[in-house]
Amino acid sequence: MITALPTGRRPVFVDGVRTPFGKAGPAGVYADVRADDLVVKAVRELLRRNPSLPPERIDDVAIAATTQIGDQGLTIGRTVGLLAGLPRSVPGYAIDRMCAGAMTAVTTACGGIALGAYDVVVAGGVEHMGRHPMGEGVDPNPRILAERLVDPSALVMGQTAENLHDRFPHLGKDRADAYAVASQAKFAAAYARNDIQPDLVPVAVRGSDGAWGLSSVDEPPRPGTSTADLAALETPFRPDGKVTAGNSAGLTDGASACLVAAEETARALGLPVRMRLVSYAYVGVEPEVMGVGPIPATEKALGKAGLTIDDIGLIEINEAFAVQVLAFLEHFGLADDDPRVNPFGGAIAVGHPLAASGIRLMNQLSRQFEARPDVRYGMTTMCIGIGMGTTVIWENPTAAGDDAA
Repeated sequence: MITALPTGRRPVFVDGVRTPFGKAGPAGVYADVRADDLVVKAVRELLRRNPSLPPERIDDVAIAATTQIGDQGLTIGRTVGLLAGLPRSVPGYAIDRMCAGAMTAVTTACGGIALGAYDVVVAGGVEHMGRHPMGEGVDPNPRILAERLVDPSALVMGQTAENLHDRFPHLGKDRADAYAVASQAKFAAAYARNDIQPDLVPVAVRGSDGAWGLSSVDEPPRPGTSTADLAALETPFRPDGKVTAGNSAGLTDGASACLVAAEETARALGLPVRMRLVSYAYVGVEPEVMGVGPIPATEKALGKAGLTIDDIGLIEINEAFAVQVLAFLEHFGLADDDPRVNPFGGAIAVGHPLAASGIRLMNQLSRQFEARPDVRYGMTTMCIGIGMGTTVIWENPTAAGDDAA
């Protein structure tokens, strides 16, 4: 078995959940719900689903948010732990790596597990983009632009996607729209098979009429979307551009949380082992084309693991923009409709609540692992604002011939 961990102490993904994702804004399902309450709901569900885990065995709580202000601030990992009912002896902290917040929470926790500092950690992320639009309250140093450290377009994610279209002109709007339609169709099919719902945590919500209800399904998807529908959409980031609301992930509210642990601890406590960490990598790229980030991140993570892209049987890539996914696929010689890529659909359909999205990718990959013992390795990967990328490679513990169970 391949291992990139010299201590031999293997971190594993035990279990993950998320809230249904909601449309950001005053009409969205979470318009009157606090951000911290969303992630508290996810953490409580993790504890309910894993009753063999004594809460006092949790060593830390790492919660990410991109906009750490208001109900997403105040060292949110610590406050979420208290609100979720964990013992006061369990510490917590906050993380910000924009879109890769939850991913960073997981890998940071796993690093501590590999070192022996932790046995079990709660990691998660939340983004209430309706309450806290990306960039709210920030004050970028004027030297970033004045000294031309980055192009002004680097600070607007939609413009970075248009820059990618410029860099790869053959990845045209028609191709991006076709990919987006396929994402919607795959997500709808996954819902029809009940592939998504097992990891959703229902959330009590209050409507504009004051009546209480329950959010139990994702709000953003548009099943039945066609290329004709997308062709008619405006290109808000550039006149006659290629990036639209239809071939991009929408602004979304939501939260996610997971348990990661040392494998021996998980087995001793009777916890599931759904994925084993193999390797991970973070890289920096030109901020103006941040969407290429998954390419060098994947190359780095594969190199650390001693694997090639041909060894990866399942790929969960965050669909911030269709063009960003297409650039990744083309670089690695994969077809636009490669069945290994996002079998359950992606963020173009379900949305991208920034810091929460990484664990959604992990949830989906772990579900696919359960159904695919023929696949040994998979990965989760995403681009990150201000010019970064990340990839995490996972091993399937249900793989045929696995000798480490």
